[in-house]
Amino acid sequence: MKIVVDDLSGPRIAEFLDEHVREMRSITPLESKHALDLDALRGPGVTFWSVMDDDTVVGCGAVKRLDTVHAELKSMRAAPARTRSGIASLLLHHILAETRRMGFTRLSLETGADEFFLPARKLYEKFGFAYCAPFATYRPDPNSAFMTRKL
Repeated sequence: MKIVVDDLSGPRIAEFLDEHVREMRSITPLESKHALDLDALRGPGVTFWSVMDDDTVVGCGAVKRLDTVHAELKSMRAAPARTRSGIASLLLHHILAETRRMGFTRLSLETGADEFFLPARKLYEKFGFAYCAPFATYRPDPNSAFMTRKL
């Protein structure tokens, strides 16, 4: 497996992200869905990585710049057939190292508060993220959990 910076121009990653957004919409009320669409992920201040196993996308994640020292983790996903195989941990370790290299000193995230998202929250806790108040433009939401960590 390899982790690559992705310009989001290929059909495989577009399909992978479309599946992600469809899944989030099926679980989370629309007003609580904060996943970025493809155009937003291509925007300035966003770095996107794909995890590739040969020619197959098996995971992805992004960092969105909030200010000069604070970034947000976005679009973390492992292929459903590959969950609990270490892809998310490998990618999160990579993203933490890259955000430090980029000069950020804090990384925050929003994830779901529903039981479906418990494995993700446990992963983030394992990597040193702690629960926090809403950040950036987020507002309190019973469907969201907010987490942050210093880098």
